[in-house]
Amino acid sequence: MKVKILFDKDTSDKKLHTGWGISFLIDDKILFDTGEKGPWLIENMSNLRVDIAGIEAVVISHDHWDHWGGLWNILKKRDGCKVYICPNFSKEFKEKAKGLKGELIQSDKLKEISKNVFITGEISGFYHDKYMPEQAIVLKTENGITIITGCAHPGILKIIEKVKTRFPDERIYFVSGGFHLMESDKRAVEIVVKRFKEMKIERAGPTHCSGSEAIDLFKKEYGDNFTHIVVGETLEV
Repeated sequence: MKVKILFDKDTSDKKLHTGWGISFLIDDKILFDTGEKGPWLIENMSNLRVDIAGIEAVVISHDHWDHWGGLWNILKKRDGCKVYICPNFSKEFKEKAKGLKGELIQSDKLKEISKNVFITGEISGFYHDKYMPEQAIVLKTENGITIITGCAHPGILKIIEKVKTRFPDERIYFVSGGFHLMESDKRAVEIVVKRFKEMKIERAGPTHCSGSEAIDLFKKEYGDNFTHIVVGETLEV
């Protein structure tokens, strides 16, 4: 299964926009998050020859501007596109998506949205003492399970454990996305890295809000199995 990086903070191609938030495209048809700005996402998609008409669904991890910023531009070009969200997204978000003819689908349970592509459904989390529900995307491949997170406000370990309970016989091959460790001290990050190794997660690709210290520690611990997330590149999972 292929994962194309459409938006994040790093790229080696000066033609591509970078910034805050992420956007990953699964097998050219499932879009996970949409970055901070619609025009930037659309330009990146054009430069990477992504066919917007081929996108079957958009999954938004959580209700933060840097994860749904490009959604409105996608919906303007894709009438009736399915949009998977958490039930506790804001009323304003839901009304705007419906106004742009998005087909909103809300789930608090694990759900298969395409062959071997799942959403976790809403997982409770908090951000600056405010309730911040979130969902992750889960890919089942020959290599095992890949988990991609937006910001992991519920806690990256909590998300992984939830996925493990639903796929008890599958190994976790790759975990990537925002781990939201940029506000954590070094000891807390070390505990997360150690737990990844204990769970026998083969590859790790922290990015976005994971923080430079977490990225450095994961890179040191994982070596060749560390994945640097770069806009414009395609990962085979």
